[in-house]
Amino acid sequence: MSQNIVVNGTELVFEESRVQTGTPGIDLYVRNKRPASLSTFTPERTIVMVHGATFSSGSLYDVPFNGMSYVDYLAAAGYDVYALDVRGYGHSARPPEMEQPSEQSPPLVNTDTGVADLGAVVEHVLQQRGLKKVCIFGMSWGGTVAGAYTSRNNDKVHKLVLLAPQWLSDKPIPIDAGGPLGAWRLVPVRESKARWLSTAPEYARAGLVPEGWFEQWADFTLAEDPWSRERAPNQLRASNGPIQDIRDYWRAGRKYYEPADIRVPVLLVHGEWDIDVPIDLAQALFLELKSAPYRQWVEIGEATHLVLLEKNRLLAFQAIRDFYDHAFRGET
Repeated sequence: MSQNIVVNGTELVFEESRVQTGTPGIDLYVRNKRPASLSTFTPERTIVMVHGATFSSGSLYDVPFNGMSYVDYLAAAGYDVYALDVRGYGHSARPPEMEQPSEQSPPLVNTDTGVADLGAVVEHVLQQRGLKKVCIFGMSWGGTVAGAYTSRNNDKVHKLVLLAPQWLSDKPIPIDAGGPLGAWRLVPVRESKARWLSTAPEYARAGLVPEGWFEQWADFTLAEDPWSRERAPNQLRASNGPIQDIRDYWRAGRKYYEPADIRVPVLLVHGEWDIDVPIDLAQALFLELKSAPYRQWVEIGEATHLVLLEKNRLLAFQAIRDFYDHAFRGET
């Protein structure tokens, strides 16, 4: 499907497509936005995005608060932006185990699967646009997926941006509530605001998410999984593979991938009040990115793990756009 939309006076093309995987019956939903005037495609201006462990790319990156989403912002700035849903998320196909009781199967859609799905979409974009490289963006679990993919495919990545990526932790990680893990879990979307706001200081909670934004986000997010309307109203299915990987890697002191194998420019973005990925974890990862030609860190004040959905989102948007926009050449 293709349609033209106008964002802040810029005409954008919005296209939806499906990309096949190596698994029969499983295809991936990809949303693409770009300027209607864009006719020449380059690695520098092409971005592929992957989401975190709970919510889809649409939910995290394309809810149009005040008429503009994160994807809209980058597309209006001249970028050809692709945002994929890993299988089991958003509009992508659900593994058949997600139609069965959770306790009947082990955790679904682990990081290996996320990396494979990102790789399938990158190959699709490279072929569609006639390119050899793209830029990559990932947040949280998606930062692990993006970092791992890049570490194994530097030749296909121009620049990498990681927002609050996972890293080794000797403390409990909030997304893992403990106990046995089935194939998937139910996330009470409309009840998540209290937990979200609780990660900020009490004095800042009332203004962290502008009025009406949470409700708009929740409506958008729930609409992506019609299954929930009949069987679990106001809740969303999310796969448990990423949580099993927290136990097998990040809490066990095992690196899922080697950051020193990343040999492209990297930007790390972090929110001051992020308790899911505390600042010491982000710093530890930053120091491991030893082989990047250059690396930058941007700390967004008064922001949580979900900075892209909060009052200071434009600070993150601008920092990310600036990193993608400019080449660092150093002193001569």
